[in-house]
Amino acid sequence: MATRAPTVAQYLADIPPESARVIRKICGLVRKNVPGCREAISYGIPAFSIERTFMYCAAFKSHIGIYPPLRDNPKLIQQLKPYANARGNLRFPLSAPIPYALIARLAKALAKSCAARSAKKPMKRSRKNASGG
Repeated sequence: MATRAPTVAQYLADIPPESARVIRKICGLVRKNVPGCREAISYGIPAFSIERTFMYCAAFKSHIGIYPPLRDNPKLIQQLKPYANARGNLRFPLSAPIPYALIARLAKALAKSCAARSAKKPMKRSRKNASGG
């Protein structure tokens, strides 16, 4: 991609059809399994947020990437291990069946983890808002 897509729809239009089909299905799973989440482009790729961004997904030549790594669900982390790289980010090869049910569970777990962190640590206010002007 030469330029970054401003919307998820444009992102999907700019990637190969097979990758777009997989990303479209992942987006649908996230929306279904994390009610109230918002979908947008962040860092040039599809992102999902409630109060904060909890998940990103991206299409690459031979795989779909999902970020950030899950850190606080040992059972699910073990199930995701075959797809994790050294940092824990996930790579789902396009040459193999995509484990959509596992990705749906991952989306719920990432949203839950993000909500728990948000409850402990309120969002920072910008200097402009903090100073009252």
